Amino acid sequence: MNDITFDGTTGSSYNKWRKLKDKWATWTISLGGVSVLAAILLIFFYLFYEIMPMFQSATLKYETSYSQPGDNGAVGLHLAVEEQEEIGFRLDSSAKAHFFRLETGEAIQSRVLPLADVAAFSIDNEENRAFVVADSNGKVVMAKHQYKVSYPNDVKTVTPSIEYLFADQDISFSGAPISVAMRDTEESVMVIASVDGRLEAHRFDKEEDFLSEEIVLEAVEVELPELDIKAARLMLAPRLDWLYAVAANGDFRLIDLRRSEVVDAGSLFEKEQSIASLRFLLGGISVMVGGSAGEMSQWFVVTDENGARLQRVRDFEAGGEAIELVATEHRRKGFVTISEDNELRIFHSTAHRRVLDKSLDDIGKVRAIAISPRAKRLITETEDAKIHIWKLHNEHPEVSWSALWEKVWYESYDEPEYTWQSSAANNDFEPKYSLAPLAFGTLKAAFYAMIVAAPLAICGAIYTAYFMAPSLRRKVKPLIELMEALPTVILGFLAGLWLAPFIEKNMPAIFSIMLLLPFSVLAFAWIWEQLPVGFRKHVPDGWHPVLLIPVIILVVMFCVALSIPMEQAFFGGDMRQWITSDLGISFDQRNSLVVGIAMGFAVIPTIFSIAEDAIFSVPKHLSQGSLALGASPWQTLIGVVIPTASPGIFSAMMIGMGRAVGETMIVLMATGNTPIMDMNIFEGMRTLSANIAVEIGETEVDSTHYRVLFLAAFVLFMFTFVVNTIAETVRQSLRKRYGNL
Repeated sequence: MNDITFDGTTGSSYNKWRKLKDKWATWTISLGGVSVLAAILLIFFYLFYEIMPMFQSATLKYETSYSQPGDNGAVGLHLAVEEQEEIGFRLDSSAKAHFFRLETGEAIQSRVLPLADVAAFSIDNEENRAFVVADSNGKVVMAKHQYKVSYPNDVKTVTPSIEYLFADQDISFSGAPISVAMRDTEESVMVIASVDGRLEAHRFDKEEDFLSEEIVLEAVEVELPELDIKAARLMLAPRLDWLYAVAANGDFRLIDLRRSEVVDAGSLFEKEQSIASLRFLLGGISVMVGGSAGEMSQWFVVTDENGARLQRVRDFEAGGEAIELVATEHRRKGFVTISEDNELRIFHSTAHRRVLDKSLDDIGKVRAIAISPRAKRLITETEDAKIHIWKLHNEHPEVSWSALWEKVWYESYDEPEYTWQSSAANNDFEPKYSLAPLAFGTLKAAFYAMIVAAPLAICGAIYTAYFMAPSLRRKVKPLIELMEALPTVILGFLAGLWLAPFIEKNMPAIFSIMLLLPFSVLAFAWIWEQLPVGFRKHVPDGWHPVLLIPVIILVVMFCVALSIPMEQAFFGGDMRQWITSDLGISFDQRNSLVVGIAMGFAVIPTIFSIAEDAIFSVPKHLSQGSLALGASPWQTLIGVVIPTASPGIFSAMMIGMGRAVGETMIVLMATGNTPIMDMNIFEGMRTLSANIAVEIGETEVDSTHYRVLFLAAFVLFMFTFVVNTIAETVRQSLRKRYGNL
């Protein structure tokens, strides 16, 4: 006969119902655990999916070819493509300019420049499409190929034209120039040529006519130094401050046009060879040098305490053959080379990365090359008078291991540095995607937060769980855990707008509190021990921490009251200025000290709660047995309780550190948010999480910047995963070691 339970059901029915609930609970808990693991894996794979395109190589796909426009016997001097990638431009050695359809090669129009022939040619830069041509008589023509977009009958039409610049000015040199260079800026236009081994220049400053608002050119005399080399190549910097004169064998002279003197001299090559190619990168700061022996290097002007010099920054593996052609990208620091053996290679200078290597032997010898403004098309001209069109896919050349994690020598910097600077006001900007200062800032913020939080939280947890009276513990523990519910944005707000100015104003008080407070507590404890036993018995065991509250308040008030007198007496009235001037330590108002205090306040409840539970959960028979064997309470704490609770204490530390590493709002609001690598406690930092929060809303979707931010998130994710794995390994080891106590 079945037993009857208290609710009237039979025993067999009750057992069936209990088994059903057990199975349901088992499946529900298992499903929840699997779901959590699946969610973590999905996050991992999604981040991986977003960052993988950055590390893919470029691809070059052949599209079409056709006969070059113009005379087949005329060699192409310059190829270009307009913004819409519909019309191509070709300037040949017979001083003729041709426009043609990029897809079909259909000739649109041709123009003959008013020159007898072509003795020297140069472009201003790829972006403004201006160029200069000089003939053997020394006559100079400056022009620009322009494109007007219109929509007659709702059909987009691109109309090309040649615009002659300053045609009313008669600009000529005394003879046939060997080389020529020009720059057309908002304030001036300048043309320089090498004629019979000497430099000649024409400069015109632009002035706006008050009545007609037309630009009027005023000739300005230019003084140039005499050179001891025959300049086969000239390069004129965009701001008309530097002139690079290079001989055929690679000897160079760096000329300061503002002072009209040579400030640096040397050779562009490490071994004997001749100049094969010389081009400016985007922005006109870096010069790309190709040699007849296969050297490919980047140079730019560096200014330091010794003055200005032309610095060799990095070399590129270009295959060992002469670099005959170089074409630079219009909007990135990338460039394309064609070597003597007809090998096409695509590089990115900042990333120091070769993204493509392709042989062009199947189309014949290449004698001209160009990249479209959006870097989607590549145009080559071969010796058989053919134009070849290629589709280029090269989305993220700026990213490489060295650009992300190593020091990089950026343009105009005095030395290689770790730098994060993802955007700027101009199009010539060189993106700086170093994650090193962000990772360093993340660890720096966690380090200072843990210095503040770990001792207070662990010591507080030990006292609360082991020494404090149970009635007081029931009040203190929920109060500290309630701190964890305080939004971090409130803590960051208070830290940035109240705590940071308070610390700056009362720095002597802050350091006095750190030094005086521990001694005050110890002094009060000694005084308490000297009081009569009858008086001390009025305070129940475990309630002594309450007595320290007025002591702490009085010490803090005392230090704050003496802050200004101490500053006047010891630091000349301004401790911040004393730190900066006398100690040579830079000081920011929102610094690591502020972050350490604010983040420590946020992390303390997490560490305290877990560590206190671990210590309080140590079986009472262990501590009671130790006391029964004659050990003191402190000996029992050190030898029995803490070792037994060590897995939980260590877990509390790691979870607290994970909280500090992932913290966003406090770091964002309480620091200068500057990506620097300095352990100085008086300077701020930028963390990975704060950087993502600041920049993810401003970046273009699927851009390199966008994907690098996902990479930062992936690094943060992997860092947390590795730390937690190590923590779990150590915790299991401690648990196995002390589990038998």
